[in-house]
Amino acid sequence: MKKLVLLLLVLPLALWGRRIQSNDLPETARPEFQAAAAKAAATPHPRLFADAAGFAALKARAASDAYVKMGAEHVRARADLVLGTKPVERVLEGRRLLGVSRTALFRINTLALAYRLYGDRVHLDRAVAELRAVCAFSDWNPSHYLDVAEMSLAVATGYDWLYPEMDEAARREIAAGLRRHGVEAGKRPEWWIRAGNNWGQVCHAGMLAASLALAEEDPSETARFAQRCVACIPHSMKALAPNGNYPEGPGYWTYGVEFNVVAVALLEGTLGSDFGLAAQPGFRETGAYPDLVTGPSGQMFNYADGGSGRGTSPATWWFAKRFNRPELLPYFELDAYRKACATAKFARKREGDRMFAYGLFYVEAPKADLRPSLPRVWDAGGPVPIAVQRSTWDNEKALFVGLKGGSPKANHGHMDGGSFILEAQGVRWGVDLGAEGYHGIESRGMNLWSMAQDSDRWKIFRLGTSGHNVLMLDGCPQAVKGFGKVLGVKSGEGASSTVTLDLSSLYTNAAQVVRRGVMSADGKAYVLKDAVRGMRAGGEIRWCMNTRAAAEVAGDEVVLRQDGKTLRMRQTGARKGAWRVEPAKGPNVWDSANKGCSQLLFTVLADADGAADLAVSFSAE
Repeated sequence: MKKLVLLLLVLPLALWGRRIQSNDLPETARPEFQAAAAKAAATPHPRLFADAAGFAALKARAASDAYVKMGAEHVRARADLVLGTKPVERVLEGRRLLGVSRTALFRINTLALAYRLYGDRVHLDRAVAELRAVCAFSDWNPSHYLDVAEMSLAVATGYDWLYPEMDEAARREIAAGLRRHGVEAGKRPEWWIRAGNNWGQVCHAGMLAASLALAEEDPSETARFAQRCVACIPHSMKALAPNGNYPEGPGYWTYGVEFNVVAVALLEGTLGSDFGLAAQPGFRETGAYPDLVTGPSGQMFNYADGGSGRGTSPATWWFAKRFNRPELLPYFELDAYRKACATAKFARKREGDRMFAYGLFYVEAPKADLRPSLPRVWDAGGPVPIAVQRSTWDNEKALFVGLKGGSPKANHGHMDGGSFILEAQGVRWGVDLGAEGYHGIESRGMNLWSMAQDSDRWKIFRLGTSGHNVLMLDGCPQAVKGFGKVLGVKSGEGASSTVTLDLSSLYTNAAQVVRRGVMSADGKAYVLKDAVRGMRAGGEIRWCMNTRAAAEVAGDEVVLRQDGKTLRMRQTGARKGAWRVEPAKGPNVWDSANKGCSQLLFTVLADADGAADLAVSFSAE
């Protein structure tokens, strides 16, 4: 019974009750896939991401290109740290082996690349030990298929990159493990094969890597896996249209799109063609998404299940090179890459930066005069619309605001329609609390993944209405089937801009709820305006903003102080309420404490006609 419950937890709501009967592998691949796979099968190892000449070129660039050199030395330093660990063991966390798969992926590609670049036998031997250890597992936990996909990429990479140096016994053992736990598992009918979220991107990339690594065993099989990947991964990619917005938020962009890049890079590099994947609507554009949702503080607009932190991303380097878009590098990526390479520290039992090694093939020293050239105001569009306003790209103290539309029922969605984050002077003042840890909720037997209105998911403070920077009407949660629309995004003179959201369908107890954000022409002030119509007379409207700043209330004004900076908030609407400062903490034992975070709140009552107009102005000193 427990296994059945856990299975239901991992399936999207749309797939409940659907019997999955096909693995979508064609009986015979089309001629172009067969020809490409046959050619790949005849190509010596290594062939994933680079062949022998490609590795030689990377090694040469590590001696001449300052950026490649610092990345290569970083890989070697981290490989040395892995030497002090024991190979991973098959230990599940709840229903997941994912942490183990990610640790193995980090260790194997780091050790293997270090060996290819520097030739130290100790890195080779340690990588082979890791490969043998995971291939000896009973399985790679196919009930949570992301675990299989990441482990398949790990083993495919190590097997391919180190193939010329391994003895025949090791080759046979590792190939057999990759086939048994990876390729054969990938032939089962699974819901993720046509998934429209990050699962499709990750799982198809992992299965593609496994089949390409073993291409000489059965080229026709490799062709079938490649054709399935090209046919099915667009189910996930279509959410990027038209502007590259990622519906699951920036945290999952890092996951889904990085693996999507892996799939395209493998197809192009090993089979000689991406078969049209790179031309999918919104894919080229999504390379700019991380910059567009990153504020001057270096934190991302972390809506949905994700944190606000951002580090170096190999996908950004790939997009910059593949689409000749070097302007994607200077705003954040160059500094993040340098910082990542400056230290080899990581928690030895954790996964590390498991995708870093792949990115090194696309790194090259940038031109000195590069500048960001993206829009200040971005209407993201897509199935989960957001809008971003910033006063300038040049000033690290710029005013930056993100506003969110969409629906709670979106994948990894929260009841956060109308929520906002706000930065000024390099400080994030209005914050999103982020996701609640999955395992801690699931281990209580709670259904985290149901999007029903009465689901356990909405009992979690960080995910429900009361934990977000949104209006709450009469204490009621937002409607799961509602959808916040971005009605308009306008840019004016100077830094001025306006974003208007229609949030009406997210509320069952009001006829109309509109939120409008206005940035001043000088880029120093912001006003958030809310108009509510059609409530009951005297209905209660709660305004909220989460913050990590110290707050001091002075009448209708709140003074916030953080990192030596000051922000003033003042109620300027027709309706005003008494400010109060409360801990940002939910009422239940499963809710995170959110230490150091408070909620700034005030409440007003709708008039006799059920209407109320609220406004809060923000100005930085």
